[in-house]
Amino acid sequence: MNMYTHRKDLYPDVTASGGLGPAMREAAQLRGCDTGLGPWAVDVVSIQTARGFLSVDPATEERLFRLSVGIPGFDWEIGSTEDLGLLVEAVAAWREGIPLDKLQERFEFMELDEFVGALERGEPTSSQWTELLSSDFNRRQWNLLRRLRADEVLRDMFPTVSHGAVRLCVDAMDARSRQVLVDEVNGELYEVIRVGVPGAGWVEVPAGDLIAYLRAALNEE
Repeated sequence: MNMYTHRKDLYPDVTASGGLGPAMREAAQLRGCDTGLGPWAVDVVSIQTARGFLSVDPATEERLFRLSVGIPGFDWEIGSTEDLGLLVEAVAAWREGIPLDKLQERFEFMELDEFVGALERGEPTSSQWTELLSSDFNRRQWNLLRRLRADEVLRDMFPTVSHGAVRLCVDAMDARSRQVLVDEVNGELYEVIRVGVPGAGWVEVPAGDLIAYLRAALNEE
């Protein structure tokens, strides 16, 4: 049974379309905008953009589409509306990279103050470093994480731990921005790969060269 059947009085358009995904695609087509929503999305909607993942969650007690943006470890609700058409237009505008202040002006339902404030304070990145260095789950990476954070350039990169390696990303909000994976072989040797670079492979980097190597890899245009 479709998850929206019991809410058909609140979301008749969603029920008729066969799910939130199809309903959003139809609404976007009618308005000539592109939400980037894949054809596989039915009830769960998550859209990768250059400013994080957008997700849509319909409320249960009232007709309300809640829009959130997330990056690893962080999630903000940035507004809600009962108008599906307005929602898809906002999603499309977000994907196009329209400045946040212009989005706020154009879509009155969007509430971006908390989100913008966190970005301006560098909060996601600094909080992520703290979280990784206080998590026992990442204890094996603590020495490497401390070494990377001690560098004035690398501490501004957004860190995550992926399959035991530390990932540094230039832009926390853009999964497609320059990034590297760093794996500690031992205290004197590391392996580094430039993520997303065609033909790139793991490169062995001596401990003394690690910081300079990472700075260069992350600053390449």
